[in-house]
Amino acid sequence: MTDHVRIGVLGAAAIAPTAVIGPARSSTVAEVVAVAARSAEKAKAFADKHGIPRVHGSYEDLLADPAVDAVYNPLPNGLHGRWTLAALEAGKHVLCEKPFTANAAEAEQVAKAAGASGLVVMEAFHYRYHPLAARVDEIVRSGLLGPLRHVEASVCFPLPVFSNIRYDYALAGGAMMDAGCYAVHMVRLLGGEEPEVRSATALLRDPTVDRAMRASLRFPSGHTGSVHASMWSSALFKLSMKAIGENGTLRVANPLSPHAYHRLSLRLRNRSSSETFGKRPTYAYQLDAFTDAVLHGKPFPTTADDAVRTMAVVDAVYRAAGLPPRRPTP
Repeated sequence: MTDHVRIGVLGAAAIAPTAVIGPARSSTVAEVVAVAARSAEKAKAFADKHGIPRVHGSYEDLLADPAVDAVYNPLPNGLHGRWTLAALEAGKHVLCEKPFTANAAEAEQVAKAAGASGLVVMEAFHYRYHPLAARVDEIVRSGLLGPLRHVEASVCFPLPVFSNIRYDYALAGGAMMDAGCYAVHMVRLLGGEEPEVRSATALLRDPTVDRAMRASLRFPSGHTGSVHASMWSSALFKLSMKAIGENGTLRVANPLSPHAYHRLSLRLRNRSSSETFGKRPTYAYQLDAFTDAVLHGKPFPTTADDAVRTMAVVDAVYRAAGLPPRRPTP
């Protein structure tokens, strides 16, 4: 590997064409070369549909493939940690879907292995690689808003199919895991510090799985925060970020998938403005960042260590809501 990254996909996941396969087609340095699934038949059907040349009947076989430099891990939440560790042991770079692991303890284990390996391990918070997120970070860090008073993020969408794996505790499911990890990551970006969870309230799908969650936070510098996540509640669809400072307010409509639509609005004491940033997909920017890290050692924000901090907040939200943090799938 010198001038391009050959990627293998672990699992015939529905997100893979959007997250990696499609963006790789327009990349000059990334190529999806292999896929593995729970059966060779499923892998072959997926490969035929998406034009992937190599098929493996097991994840182990894909990791042993010398023609694969890196893996994309979109497996169920409870399997992320196990197969990211296996990929590192096989000498592969990893682009791992969010949430990074089932809980913070597992994230620490993966981060330790990632650091020791010298390989790239990136959590796939794709929104963070879009120019919109970079601009939000720039505005908040510039001090333009003045000292922060409150930050918040909402990631709510309808998923009323309760048989979906996202509602399965055995696979580390729950609204806080699937939608809430985004909201937590966003308030960490806005808040600039690691928050303490003050309280949390869940709407339940069953005694251990949340279909919606709200949490109140406080940051060391004194500003407050809140997160709202939902896969099924009266908040059917809400994607937003907000930061309130002494000098003004920053609002972002649809920070999650700005290639569909978005708007950044800034209201200061003496002026108001709004900005937009093109329609190139977040996933294309993310793949660029991943290949730049693999090929050129370029730094990136969603590291394994960053994932540990996100998962610590997610765990704390579950505890505050009276629910158990998620566990890795056996």
